[in-house]
Amino acid sequence: MIIMLRISDLSFRYTQKPILSDVSFSVEPGQLCGLFGPNGSGKTTLFKCCLRFLPIEQGSIRMNSVDVSSRSVEELAKTVAYVPQEHKPPFPYLSREVVLMGRTPHIKGFFGIKRQDKQIARDAMDQLDILDIADEPYNQLSGGQRQMVLMARAIAQDTPLLFLDEPTSALDFQNQMKIWGLMEDIVAEGKTILACSHDPNHVAWFCDKVIVISNHGIVGEGMPDETINQDILDRIYHNTCSVCSNSGVPMVMPKKVALRMENY
Repeated sequence: MIIMLRISDLSFRYTQKPILSDVSFSVEPGQLCGLFGPNGSGKTTLFKCCLRFLPIEQGSIRMNSVDVSSRSVEELAKTVAYVPQEHKPPFPYLSREVVLMGRTPHIKGFFGIKRQDKQIARDAMDQLDILDIADEPYNQLSGGQRQMVLMARAIAQDTPLLFLDEPTSALDFQNQMKIWGLMEDIVAEGKTILACSHDPNHVAWFCDKVIVISNHGIVGEGMPDETINQDILDRIYHNTCSVCSNSGVPMVMPKKVALRMENY
């Protein structure tokens, strides 16, 4: 079976400071995989290594069974779309123009833009219910609106693999649920998503698989109930939260809140 993403023995350091050490895992086609861990554990760095923004010290990264080191930038852009945590362009592009940029790997030059490309970009914005900001300058939007626009751009790019770095961090609860629901729809179409999140409940509720990173390496890998558990959370968050169950649904909450609930 083809593995959409396979990372083998990956290590990276900034000067003398190790960030990732011997990281290995794989993600299958059609999986929504959560990348979970505390601040500074190397999640964003891992994305940047996979995208060749940063040179790895050792190891290999394969997407769709091909080593990324052998791919051109154009080939890589047809394989993986990336939504960063934050993006502030220097020019006041309209939101619809930012989304249309997602079609760049599929067209040749600005004059190669076809009606179909514009329709795909429009459909992506419609899917996220953000057509009302299509003609607003992207750099004047709120952080949450920019995040939605970048998500639409990734959808318009139409790649088999998506890297999403904290895709819901700036969103209100309603839009957080909308994005996670959209991610579920995307993987139902056979695409693959690796989504970084700081929220253990989100990865427990929505992901098919979870990779937990801490102290420069992987400390947990598997189904959500195998990774979002008391033992692993105590290791990475130092005894600050509890894993509870509400009508059979797992829920992570602060220990003080969990104790108050037990006393009711």
